[in-house]
Amino acid sequence: MTARSAGADDGSDEALALLREAPPKTPQRETPPTAGGAAEPEPPAARQAPRHRADAWTDARAVAARAGRAVPVRSHRVPLESALGEILTEPLTALTDLPSFDTSAMDGWAVAGPGPWRVQDGGVLAGHAAAGTLADGEAVRIATGARIPSGATAVIRSEHARSDEARTQLHADRVVLHGQDIRPRGQECRSGDVLLPATALVTPAVLGLAAAAGYDELSTVPRPRAEILVLGDELLTRGLPHDGLIRDALGPMLGFWLRALGAEVIGTRRLKDDAGALLTAVTGSSADLVITTGGTASGPLDHVHPVLRTAGAELLVDGVAVRPGHPMLLARIDVAKHLVGLPGNPLAAVSGLLTLAEPLLREVARRPTPMTYTAPLRNEVQGHPHDSRLVPVVHRAEQVVPLHYNGPAMLRGVAAADGLAVVPPGGARAGEEVEILDLPWAQAGPGGGCFT
Repeated sequence: MTARSAGADDGSDEALALLREAPPKTPQRETPPTAGGAAEPEPPAARQAPRHRADAWTDARAVAARAGRAVPVRSHRVPLESALGEILTEPLTALTDLPSFDTSAMDGWAVAGPGPWRVQDGGVLAGHAAAGTLADGEAVRIATGARIPSGATAVIRSEHARSDEARTQLHADRVVLHGQDIRPRGQECRSGDVLLPATALVTPAVLGLAAAAGYDELSTVPRPRAEILVLGDELLTRGLPHDGLIRDALGPMLGFWLRALGAEVIGTRRLKDDAGALLTAVTGSSADLVITTGGTASGPLDHVHPVLRTAGAELLVDGVAVRPGHPMLLARIDVAKHLVGLPGNPLAAVSGLLTLAEPLLREVARRPTPMTYTAPLRNEVQGHPHDSRLVPVVHRAEQVVPLHYNGPAMLRGVAAADGLAVVPPGGARAGEEVEILDLPWAQAGPGGGCFT
């Protein structure tokens, strides 16, 4: 078992819950075309239509990962500041020795030979030319990072040396070793050394290393481009809900989720429930990944399946045995272009992002697979008879605590969460270990805190 360290209690405690709802007597399909309201009922014919067997949650994620790996690797060359969070496509090879000359590791005195030493005028500062050659028995002031004068054999830290009253002679307060506090040229690497392999993740530390090694640009795998298509006649972008209209909860948040998952979001468009407009948007998009919201079921205004058939797309995942988010889907439009269809309810859409979009984007970008880990539940969680559940949780000491407000249309629970617990079919007892998916803003877990 691996779990996070304890966090301070905060306002999210009010949301902590013992999830005691009874499992549904019959599995309920989630068919919401909206972004926060109640789902519209399906016509009887749609409800009675035979359905294929949905993919298991783990199987669906594996399919998405394989689809991402099948996309040919791209490479671009970008300035250092644009490479953060991307993957190197070439080894990082030192373009210079590090350090490129003998430097002082401390503020103090550069000395030559045994002491005491005659103090020379002036001093040596970082970024300035070195002083003249030191003869045995001479010393000169030196700053950290400054070039070591020719003839110097050691650096004495300021706090380990004293001068006489006339300030003409320097004495050491302890034994001076040859080469002490001198960083010799090439101590860290020599020009041509491989510092990092291709496939390394560019972190802030890698940017610093690349700059020190002489790089202005890096060759990396570009972030996959994503475009969001928010579907629905009933969605408002401002003001309060009224007259059957509801606020769009997905448009404001999906772009940030996708960026946190490593995508470059090239746009968010809002479309009415119009199959022709959706077909034009999907086939005309230049994105590597098109995200749609709602319209993935089989109601009269659910256009995603017909549009994918018309576009000649290959349906890779059509429904996942997970709650919320059952009617999510994944389709391949061409070899390097995919579509993830999210349910219209907000928490169900989050489930779809983490189930299908996350592994797909990760593999397209060739990012490392995060380490999976488990944590014990503080409270029992009732399960669905056949499907997995993704339940918002918050870490408390060595356990995770399920949160209230975990219905498919709700965001209140996940807004207070730092992870989602993967609850197997049938539920999980208090103390049982369950897999945890860290949310992008989580910082303390084994898989958290990525730089994107």
